[in-house]
Amino acid sequence: MLQYSKKVIEHFRNPHNQGAIKDADAVGQEGNAACGDVMKMYLKIDQKKGEEYIKDVKFETLGCAASIAVSSALTEMIKGKTLEEAMNVSKDDVARDLGGLPPIKMHCSMLGVDTLHTAIKNYKK
Repeated sequence: MLQYSKKVIEHFRNPHNQGAIKDADAVGQEGNAACGDVMKMYLKIDQKKGEEYIKDVKFETLGCAASIAVSSALTEMIKGKTLEEAMNVSKDDVARDLGGLPPIKMHCSMLGVDTLHTAIKNYKK
């Protein structure tokens, strides 16, 4: 059996920012063919001092406990950050924030970061 940190289990059982934003400024969706997980992230972008930042973020994830925990933790990590700061969040930052992920589940944190990057790139188009 996989050993998850208390924080992974907490985010899985009580996900933060779960759901959709109807009038989102940006939406990103990515999937992992190997495990079948699909993640969708919605961003509400605003401006503060001439810089664009993430005012609100929500996610919808169909996947394993690690994918749901990653989605939840990542939304907490990026809320209030500028788009540039959000683009600099790495899969290792997410895994560290969760108190670590089993090596076989590290692809989940990559999926989260890829989904975020897709949403931001879609916004900039």
